[in-house]
Amino acid sequence: MRKRSETWSIYLVLFMLAPISQPRQALGVEITPFYTQNQSPVTQIFGLPAAGEARVLSKGTTCALVVADVASNFASDASPRESILLDGESYRFTLALRYGITDRLEAGIDVPYVGQGGGVLDSFIIGWHKFFSLPQGGREDAPRNRLLYTYTKDGRNRLLVDDSSFDVGDVRFYGGLQIYDDGEKNPRTVALRASIKAPTGNSDQLHGSGSTDFALWLTASDDYRLPTWLGHFTIFGAAGGMYMTDGDILRDQQRNVAGFGTFGFGLCPADWIAFKAQVSGHTPFFQSDLRELGKSALQLIIGGTLAFSPWTSLDIGVSEDIIVKTSPDVAFHLALRRLF
Repeated sequence: MRKRSETWSIYLVLFMLAPISQPRQALGVEITPFYTQNQSPVTQIFGLPAAGEARVLSKGTTCALVVADVASNFASDASPRESILLDGESYRFTLALRYGITDRLEAGIDVPYVGQGGGVLDSFIIGWHKFFSLPQGGREDAPRNRLLYTYTKDGRNRLLVDDSSFDVGDVRFYGGLQIYDDGEKNPRTVALRASIKAPTGNSDQLHGSGSTDFALWLTASDDYRLPTWLGHFTIFGAAGGMYMTDGDILRDQQRNVAGFGTFGFGLCPADWIAFKAQVSGHTPFFQSDLRELGKSALQLIIGGTLAFSPWTSLDIGVSEDIIVKTSPDVAFHLALRRLF
């Protein structure tokens, strides 16, 4: 069985890297937002979308994304009525498919595989913080590689997850409409995007929220040609809102409306590599005096893109919580993208 699994893994890699007959024209590496969101265990359960690209796929084109997000969580807080501890690692593996129905209309689906566990990153992150003289926030005094998500209000335990688990999360359906494209070699583009998240995941293990979530947002991009040795430079951004039905997690404290946005930029100095950074944020999903639940989140994601061919690329990113405790202390992001 193991040998067969390894064989299929090799086939998948070769398939993703193999050329196709008609490559899409591109200016070196196309600079797009990181395909990731806030991976806090009490946030990633909702349908918070990634910004997405400002250009929809051309008619008949398919895009496949295989995404891995691994987040190390440690946040502890208390108020006179509430207390929370989020200690563990969150895992989210997503297969995302998009298809160009027309040159202006795109549809797609995301199928996530979500996990919560104790993980192995605690010692590494503690050492990292010590090396750069960064605050530990109490992580160094906590048990290593523990999974414990707990929230108490008015003496009543409202949330408890302490068993590792992996399962399919909440499936999302996507649509995109190109509303502006200047058609230039260095394009300026705007797309209207929408998503619907269905409650297919197990909310008891934080694989989903139990709510049906609707999101609508605009994403825009503007590309600039620089002197030859600098390549090209791109600015991108997105802004939108979400409506959520009542879910299973802290139902009486959940908010039904939230806003979100992203702003970033990137530089592509060569055909095979680009460097980029983005700031993403959202308003809170719960009513609470604690930062982990009731405050707006803001995180910085830095990294870049490696292009293996005009059709295949790999995003690599690391995120940090700019507003402390509202998103994971550290999260790692990989996204393999393939055009067909």
